[in-house]
Amino acid sequence: MADAPTHIGYILDGNRRWARQHGLPTYEGHLAGYNALYDVIEASAEAGATYISLYTFSTQNWSRTEEEVSGILKIIRRMFRGTLKRLTKDGYQVIVLGAREGIPDDIAKLIEEAESSSKDGHRATVAICFNYGGQEEIVRAAQRLIAKKVSADEVTMESVAGALDHPELPPCDLIVRTSGEQRLSDFMLWRAAYSEFIFLEKYWPEMTKEDVTSILEEYTRRSRRFGG
Repeated sequence: MADAPTHIGYILDGNRRWARQHGLPTYEGHLAGYNALYDVIEASAEAGATYISLYTFSTQNWSRTEEEVSGILKIIRRMFRGTLKRLTKDGYQVIVLGAREGIPDDIAKLIEEAESSSKDGHRATVAICFNYGGQEEIVRAAQRLIAKKVSADEVTMESVAGALDHPELPPCDLIVRTSGEQRLSDFMLWRAAYSEFIFLEKYWPEMTKEDVTSILEEYTRRSRRFGG
């Protein structure tokens, strides 16, 4: 039997399909997904998770329509100005993984403010993956090692892990994806080496605290072997 997971990663999938199912514009699907965030974070922390990662916007998402991207960025701004401030007040630390190049200046500033104002939070760490791709994160780690002039024989599993975005974020014990899709979509590739996976048929906007309870009950029934 597995202990409660230390690090849960959530792939927030199905917002657009939820909107179509309800005859709503795509923006309303993303907004509904945003509204589900706080309860999922709270339930995960209450269950003992000390790191909670959320895949909110990938580097590939920029290829969506200008209208949809504009709507998502509007919600991202709302998240940093509202929900993340609430999380900070409630004792959470907020960190952001992903490339900072090419993102709107005001969002870059909001990221800096969120990380700075929440740095003393101890309840749990909420990792927002924005403008993020797992392969690109590993490339950035390699670039950081090269910039430090690390020699080939000094490149180890530990040195690469230490050069990732926010290296204090540990491997994912559990990765959850909604909407019935069963793939990682470039999420946490380095940290997913021995993750357990749970794929849910429901769309992200439908997620509740009760779903988190069921997910963790399933996780604790598993036996983790780490290749042994």
